[in-house]
Amino acid sequence: MIEIIPTYVPRDEEDLAAGAERIRSFTTAIHIDVDDGLFAPHITWPYVKQGEFRAFGLGAVRGLSADVHLMIEEPRELGIAFAHAGAVRIMGHAEAFADTNEAHGALNAWRQAGAKEVGLGLLLPTPFEVIAPLVPACDVVHLMSIATIGTQGIPYDPSAPARIAQFHMQFPEVKISVDGGVAESNIADLVRAGATRFGIGSAISKAPDPKAAYEKLMQIAKQAL
Repeated sequence: MIEIIPTYVPRDEEDLAAGAERIRSFTTAIHIDVDDGLFAPHITWPYVKQGEFRAFGLGAVRGLSADVHLMIEEPRELGIAFAHAGAVRIMGHAEAFADTNEAHGALNAWRQAGAKEVGLGLLLPTPFEVIAPLVPACDVVHLMSIATIGTQGIPYDPSAPARIAQFHMQFPEVKISVDGGVAESNIADLVRAGATRFGIGSAISKAPDPKAAYEKLMQIAKQAL
């Protein structure tokens, strides 16, 4: 089953609400990127300054399933807060944890806080050995297909399909989600490599007709299965 989840990198709650409103007519989910100014270079909602977030809710995306990608250091506590707020899926980054035990603890804590799915992201240069011991604890592994995270519009890396195919061969049972530069020109290659879920930002949000762009991406992806 192919899933395409429009991505937003909200500056604040009002910005998040506006982004959610633009996609309500054609999707049931929203992928929220969160940057802390440390692990990723920018600061986004709900952070108020580098490494510090404030209390928040998810009322701005009411009616949409919230898929949260934590590109932050020490993601355990914020992941718990998002789960308590009603986020359906929480994904941190394998590179953000000091060791395997710490990562396992966070994944378990997110589940206990109410997340229906938990998973880990992996940066493009990071070897699979880093995440291998954690794969059995993940509902999804979120592979980046861009070299630099934290900003929409970073160019897609053409090495991504080969990397995803290698991961899929090594871990054939795990759901693979892909994030970064996904567009009409490459989504078929990513599907054929083994990915079935996509967080897509610019190719939808910057399109003249976001709904038509979403539908076209879905069509291409399904045909590639």
